Amino acid sequence: MKIVILFLFSYSFLAAQDQDFTAIRKVLAQQQQDWNSGKLESFMQGYWKSDSLKFISSRGINYGWQATLDGYKKGYPTTEAMGKLTFTIISIEKLSDESAMVIGKWHLLRTKDEPQGHFTLLWKKIDGRWVIVADHTS
Repeated sequence: MKIVILFLFSYSFLAAQDQDFTAIRKVLAQQQQDWNSGKLESFMQGYWKSDSLKFISSRGINYGWQATLDGYKKGYPTTEAMGKLTFTIISIEKLSDESAMVIGKWHLLRTKDEPQGHFTLLWKKIDGRWVIVADHTS
């Protein structure tokens, strides 16, 4: 009986974890699509719309959803500057029922160059929806 209960618990846990990973991957895929369509405001829907959002880069830390959007608009003023974005997910780790960490690579294909780097994203499940609450991109 203990083995059956343990199996059911394990199966239930893994199924929930798989659903969460799928939801996170879906957000990232949508962000990639929005970026490649030149829709920065739509791209930003993957982020927590809060003044507590953190975006960390080589230039320092930006706090807040609007400041992050403004930074993207300043750094990528045209669709040519935005290029075509590709995400590669290296790992997704569930930290709790309502938090996860994603490590990955980003790559921009542009006419004159191909910048690339890595990211670490801290995700939280807020109101049943997975959103990025901290983004460290280099």
